[in-house]
Amino acid sequence: MRAPVPASNGRVSFWWQQLGGGDITRPQLAGPLSVDVCIVGGGYTGLWTAYYLKQIQPSLSVAVLEREFIGYGASGRNGGWLTAALPGSRAVLARSGGEAGVAALEQELRDQVDEVIAVCDREDIDADIIKGGELSVATSGPQLARLRGHIAPPSAFLSAMDVASRIAIDGALGGSFTLHCARIQPAKLVVGLARVVEAAGVQLFEGTPATSLAPGEVGTPFGTVSAGTVLRGTEGFTAVLAGQRRTWLPMNSSMIATDPLPQSFWDSIGWSGYEVLGDEANACIYAQRTADDRIAIGGRGVPYRYGSRTDVDGQTPQRTVEELYGALVRLFPAAEGIGIAHAWSGVLGVPRDWSATVTFDPATRVGFAGGYVGHGVTSSSLAGRTLAELALGVSTRRTSLPWVNRAVRKWEPEPLRWLGVHGMYAAYRFADRRESATDRPSRVAAIADVVSRRP
Repeated sequence: MRAPVPASNGRVSFWWQQLGGGDITRPQLAGPLSVDVCIVGGGYTGLWTAYYLKQIQPSLSVAVLEREFIGYGASGRNGGWLTAALPGSRAVLARSGGEAGVAALEQELRDQVDEVIAVCDREDIDADIIKGGELSVATSGPQLARLRGHIAPPSAFLSAMDVASRIAIDGALGGSFTLHCARIQPAKLVVGLARVVEAAGVQLFEGTPATSLAPGEVGTPFGTVSAGTVLRGTEGFTAVLAGQRRTWLPMNSSMIATDPLPQSFWDSIGWSGYEVLGDEANACIYAQRTADDRIAIGGRGVPYRYGSRTDVDGQTPQRTVEELYGALVRLFPAAEGIGIAHAWSGVLGVPRDWSATVTFDPATRVGFAGGYVGHGVTSSSLAGRTLAELALGVSTRRTSLPWVNRAVRKWEPEPLRWLGVHGMYAAYRFADRRESATDRPSRVAAIADVVSRRP
């Protein structure tokens, strides 16, 4: 079985193409500027930080600098999971705040799912939100064992029959379900948030790269922005900043969106609850049923480019398209033959310990947030809210969570970084093939977890 060639590949995501957007439409910085707060990065982190800054102190002058266009990066390319999943390793975060601290962070993430939905309702942001929950499915014995091993409240175990009552997935042996997740259209959320913060007086500058960041100022090719507070939310593009190449690894993730599927397909598989869908493979996939009855499915393609380089406008190799299409048809054989409307890729930020961070230094008044390891839609909102509170000296239950002001060591220099990441994902793919062939757990994946220190 060969996958169809996508009708569109790269440049922008399907989400942006659906809106007819994905271009620079706002002005560049036109010269020196002085503001109270300068935010570098015009994705979810930057927009949510700006939103909460203005909520707390409406009189603040705030500017957001974006190298491309607002929502160009992961914020406009992700799988559309507004999930409460922990953005990192429980063990790593517990070293900062203990098990109680991790539990508090998990509760804040669950609350933030509802907060994002409430903000969208209040601000009239239509992001195709349906809080249908998150379903993870096991399609082999080893996957089922992994699922049983890490399931904990508020997630509930589902039998094969329970899974089928939600979504008829070929070969499903069981699953887990939590209600604390919603499906969204990522670019619509970006567009809505940008509109809201602009209405609140935030200045958004596109086509304006930051060439330097320092206490009190941000350099650009068009002039210096002077600011009492400088905040960074550059996620997977952090490596392009001077001195940051080894801070967070830009991990590539790829997606395809099918043509609309006929009603007969949905009648046969269900999925009427619009749950987001993942699996328990070592190299896992993530998927959603879109508002216009497509399936958008993603996973790791070429996971990392040498020297922390980022992809070329999201262009996705056909072999990655083949892998994603193969995963789609394995789960839903009735989808075989459906066309692919769009394929695209993007980068997410991965710290060396695979755990997100929100950091602010009151002495320099410089801060940053990110490293969401693929769970950034909700985490970026909570991080932006927390970063705004830290910057304004507002003490809340969020400002003492265990991801605040963590120290994380840098990634190894090349070629160790490239060899390690590619070796790790080669091991995970090998482990998945072995598990599929033997129906026994693979020790290779466990070894890769230990070597990479991946949670």
